[in-house]
Amino acid sequence: MKRVLMLLLPALLAACGDKPPVGWTGYAEAELVYIAPPAAGRLTALAVRSGEAVAAGQALFELDATPELAADAEAQARAQSAQAQAANADKGRRAPEVAVTRAQLDQARAAERLADLDLARQRQLLAQGFVAMSRVDGAATALAQARARVAELQAALNVAQLPAREDERAAARALAQAAESGRAQTAWRVEQKRQSAPMPARVQDVFVRPGEWVAAGQPVLALLPPAHRKARFYVPQSAVGTLKLDAPVSLHCDGCGAPIAARISFIAAGPEYTPPVIYSNQQRDKLVFLVEARPVKSEDAERLHPGQPLDVTQ
Repeated sequence: MKRVLMLLLPALLAACGDKPPVGWTGYAEAELVYIAPPAAGRLTALAVRSGEAVAAGQALFELDATPELAADAEAQARAQSAQAQAANADKGRRAPEVAVTRAQLDQARAAERLADLDLARQRQLLAQGFVAMSRVDGAATALAQARARVAELQAALNVAQLPAREDERAAARALAQAAESGRAQTAWRVEQKRQSAPMPARVQDVFVRPGEWVAAGQPVLALLPPAHRKARFYVPQSAVGTLKLDAPVSLHCDGCGAPIAARISFIAAGPEYTPPVIYSNQQRDKLVFLVEARPVKSEDAERLHPGQPLDVTQ
């Protein structure tokens, strides 16, 4: 028996000399993402439930968009009207109207040729002594009137083929742009009545049920992305100087299996007193510093549950 004790003594002394790994206690915490519509409405559809995993872009819920759809239809009609007016300002008069002016111009030119021939005839008769000078003067006046009519109708034809004045065209284009902006606003309001997941996450909680009224900015549900899970633990003031941002740590929890690799993401600048409720009976220091660490891998972050006690080691 004595011989057995002599053999076991070195092992017992060695075991007593081993120091446990330096560690701290803390808990898992989540930074929830609250999904809320920017406009009020009645909840008509809820596509997810609490605890369900959702992918980025997956539909979450939908509100009644009847008023927004009506406003969008009105804005769309106004935009089409403004665009049509702007396009009309870039064109001349209609083809039938131009054709009327062109026909009047042809008639005036024919009258001009007739007046020219009559003036030549009257001058010939005056030279032969058959008519008075007044007849020649009358024919010359008629020719001048016919030529003025031709010039008038030619100018009218040129104007009919021109677009509106530049100022009017700029005003029409500005009205069309304003109408398009109003259309974009109403379309945005319609889209906001249908909310989707902004990132891969898990539905943490649902606050509203279909049929209930949702105020603008009121959260309908809360999402918990993997990257928003973290560990919060308290380090004694005597050890906080050894920690640095991005330093690796290991997270241990009951039933989590292998340790979770994490990196320190936050170290409080100032100390605080030891919380009255903490998951350890061995905390001795009065002053502690809050430290946060985030898992390196998203699949490991899924193993952390908010409020779960943790042991943190370096």
